[in-house]
Amino acid sequence: HDHRELEDVMTLSAGVLLAAAEGGGGGGGEPWWAWAAFLTAIGVMLLIDLKVVMRESHVISTREATIYSAVWITMGVAFTGVIWAWLGPTAAQEYITGYLIEKSLSVDNVFVWAVLFSFFAVPPKYQHRVLFWGIFGAIVFRLIFIFAGVALLESLSWVVFVFGGFLLYTAYKLFTSDEVEVDPEHNPVLVRVRRWLPQTESYYGDHFFAVENGRRMVTPLLTVLISIEFTDILFAVDSIPAILAITRDQFIVFSSNAFAILGLRALYFLFAGLQDRFVYLNNGLGVILGFVGLKFIVEGIGEQTGNEALHIPTWASLGIIALVLAVTFWLSWRHERAAGEEGADEGAEVEAEQKSRTVQD
Repeated sequence: HDHRELEDVMTLSAGVLLAAAEGGGGGGGEPWWAWAAFLTAIGVMLLIDLKVVMRESHVISTREATIYSAVWITMGVAFTGVIWAWLGPTAAQEYITGYLIEKSLSVDNVFVWAVLFSFFAVPPKYQHRVLFWGIFGAIVFRLIFIFAGVALLESLSWVVFVFGGFLLYTAYKLFTSDEVEVDPEHNPVLVRVRRWLPQTESYYGDHFFAVENGRRMVTPLLTVLISIEFTDILFAVDSIPAILAITRDQFIVFSSNAFAILGLRALYFLFAGLQDRFVYLNNGLGVILGFVGLKFIVEGIGEQTGNEALHIPTWASLGIIALVLAVTFWLSWRHERAAGEEGADEGAEVEAEQKSRTVQD
């Protein structure tokens, strides 16, 4: 079983590497060996996760999730230094800005995963395995979307206005919605999966396939994996154009995406139950998407007219996005604190009223 998984990882990694090399090494002109080195590093990290962390299916503890989150975030942020030393300060600013955008937008992924795992009643000790393959697939799809997006922007100049308009629409939807909506029962992809693929009624450990009565069938775990991949594709439609508004260098876009996504599994086990505490998250994400959408359109007009004054510096974008995130989490924290104090006051009033009745009796 493990040997087959290892072969699958190596085969898919080779396919991703080949696609990146044939893509020309990125819009920034990075050589093929840079792509090879980076993708090899990702492959090694995934294999370590597969062979060490996931050696046995188990429930990820809060302590484990905290350590893994710290490691992934440290590596993601530290890679800014690598980009700075190799490609210069502007590229480093573009990378860390893209990383912040992807990381913040991906928080919604975490809450959607929680809904899916609850809906399908996935045992906690198997969730990490599903997320591992979900993240792996997300990285492959993101690479495809990035190359396709840059190719569109370079061949059709008016696409910047389409991307910008779409981001503004998404920003409006996010800003005016209270929570992420997901309805697995009526998901068209899952409806077709259940219709086309014979599925077992129960889980077979951490296996995606099982044999019942001599017939090979998929388990509910594979259905969950497919649903996670589908939702990630939907989220990528937002996040990829958002980062392309910052830079069209494929290597920077992909590396910032990859590091942000790789740490999502650990964040899930930390934050899955905290959705109600981030009450202003969607508002903050809406502001960020609205800003990058406007940036796309304004800079698109600048490119069309040759007006360099319409270019928004990367450092300014980074500062605005960081400020929005800081204000979003501060407001959410203040709201949570106020709600806690209000609940404590109400509890004290009820207790005082009960004591007063006792005395009267």
